Amino acid sequence: MPNNNSTPLEARQSGTYERRLAALASGPHADALRQGLRGIEKESLRVTPQGTLAMTPHPRLFGSALTHPYITTDYSEALVELITPAEKDVALTLEWLDKLHRFAHAHMGDEFLWNDSMPNTLPPDQEIPIGYYGTSNIGQLKQVYRRGLSLRYGRTMQCIAGIHYNYSLHENVWRAWQALDPSSAQSAQDFQSERYFALIRNFRRTNWLLMYLFGASPALNKRFVAGKTHALESFDADTFYLPHATSLRMSDLGYTNNPAQSDLLPSYDNLNAYVDVLAKAVSKPYAPYEAIGTQQNGEWVQINTNVLQIENEFYSTIRPKRVTQSGERPLHALAQRGVQYIEVRCLDIDPFEPTGISLETSRFMDGYLLYCALEDSPMLPHDASVEANGNFSAVAKEGRKPGLTLNREGKPVTLTQWANELFDAIAPVAATLDTLHGHTEHTDALTALRPRIADASLTPSARVLQTMRDNGQSFDAFALGLSREHAKNFLARPLSADEEREMKALAAKSVEDQAAVEHADTESFDAFVASYRDYHNG
Repeated sequence: MPNNNSTPLEARQSGTYERRLAALASGPHADALRQGLRGIEKESLRVTPQGTLAMTPHPRLFGSALTHPYITTDYSEALVELITPAEKDVALTLEWLDKLHRFAHAHMGDEFLWNDSMPNTLPPDQEIPIGYYGTSNIGQLKQVYRRGLSLRYGRTMQCIAGIHYNYSLHENVWRAWQALDPSSAQSAQDFQSERYFALIRNFRRTNWLLMYLFGASPALNKRFVAGKTHALESFDADTFYLPHATSLRMSDLGYTNNPAQSDLLPSYDNLNAYVDVLAKAVSKPYAPYEAIGTQQNGEWVQINTNVLQIENEFYSTIRPKRVTQSGERPLHALAQRGVQYIEVRCLDIDPFEPTGISLETSRFMDGYLLYCALEDSPMLPHDASVEANGNFSAVAKEGRKPGLTLNREGKPVTLTQWANELFDAIAPVAATLDTLHGHTEHTDALTALRPRIADASLTPSARVLQTMRDNGQSFDAFALGLSREHAKNFLARPLSADEEREMKALAAKSVEDQAAVEHADTESFDAFVASYRDYHNG
């Protein structure tokens, strides 16, 4: 049952995916539909009480940024990344995220986390501290990679933060689905990878909906775009914005404005095609990066001079993922063992939510992503991929514009019409998930969010601008005020003694683990980089 022939619109009209949903929900593996895993990664800048970037090292009581399973850094030493364990119920995932925030705020002194996707007033670009991961070869590689990002994109842009939503279906769902088509001759691994790529294609076609519903970065500090060409408007003396924007973070102010990445359009038709495009990008020299070189004054400044240093440098709204083994490249893991889960990367931090994402949003995501998995998913040729990118960009920059028209399969359609059709399509999935979970939270999320389609003032992006206007606030003042309130909320709810001991033990073990990694190194860093750069060696 490859499901690659009919278009999504035709499939909605025929009810194909609803029959598929009914078959999976009534079979012997029905319970597997609620047994998948949900994990959340949340990035946040550490700031001072005045709202300036913290220039201090990663807090000692957080443990090692290299080896801690739940608390690390992203680009900058000041960009904390909180990573939850993967749980079967996203409510448990969010409990973990809350717990990690409470621990973090208890061990940052007077600093706290900036709860917004766009950064605060940053120091000059070269003064933004790059993450430090110790003296091991892998730790040094992580820092060299970040030096390369600094040269390629600038450090300021690397301080953008977001929410990553990791999602998987239980393998029994894929087995039960494959059993519905006795003629399928694929291996279980290949069938699962194929279906994840089908999910990704449907996501790519419709992810503009997430920008409209959840985009929360319509404004930014003026210094963020200093020296860049842009079409932003002045909100006040310190703030730029776009009147109908939903997510400037996901607009063309970022990676997509980089010439090396702007033409990089991986194929999502199948795993092999996807791996092939990115493998070439991490192997193909790029003249402007060759001019920089890999070393300056005897120090490594980038891993290589190719279009991408590593595959993770390619910024996309969604990624196919596979847990890697020690030292293994992500592309090698995918090629060898197939897709294990997907990572949604386009969600803004919700500044009104203490942890940056609500249970309501998460329940919607689960219904939406399962719909994307079950719906028929034709291939995504170049023109369709360009169309999808265009829709996404339009909604990021002007999603709340009255009467906004998008393109669907080459034909114009209003955002409101398409959004309502998608809500209608997701509704049976939400109802099925509610039946399996024994509550109504997925359907309730749809009901609560649907009014945003007709009334753009209910969206987070509109709320941000209205709050700023009502309070006479610049972007920095708005984000700083909410971040302070959230910090007080977390500090007022300290962890229990047992939870605190557990977190401190994890931090201590991570420090020991980093020392063990450093002690185990036997080759020079130059030799380590040479080995790592050879993609085919995995």
